[in-house]
Amino acid sequence: MQPSGILETALYVTDVETAARFYGDVLGLECILRAGEESVFFRCGPGVLILFNAEKLKERPKDGLPIPSHGATGPGHVCFRATRDEITEWKSHLEAHGVAIESEFDWPNGAHSLYFRDPSGNSIEFAEPKLWNLK
Repeated sequence: MQPSGILETALYVTDVETAARFYGDVLGLECILRAGEESVFFRCGPGVLILFNAEKLKERPKDGLPIPSHGATGPGHVCFRATRDEITEWKSHLEAHGVAIESEFDWPNGAHSLYFRDPSGNSIEFAEPKLWNLK
């Protein structure tokens, strides 16, 4: 048995409202669900990106859904798939929105990556799929 893909990815943020504006307005992701100041869910291709406020998760009543506790401390990381041309466009778009580019380089296998931070300090990357020998 082997999973067929990743259905959802989660990042932990300090302020859901600020994060929702960044991922919706700057990255253009479609918000599909919002749970107050606890979480926001975005469609990203065939999957979902969830942004959780880890502190608010701790406050969740234990009588709700039987979801095991989870969370993380420190910056997380997510990498979005993009072509080299799209990465160039993303760089211009991000800079136009005042987002500082942290790093940009070519990997030994020739794949190109662009790194920046979201408002909570998470490491966000755009990279060519060939980074992982994907098409």
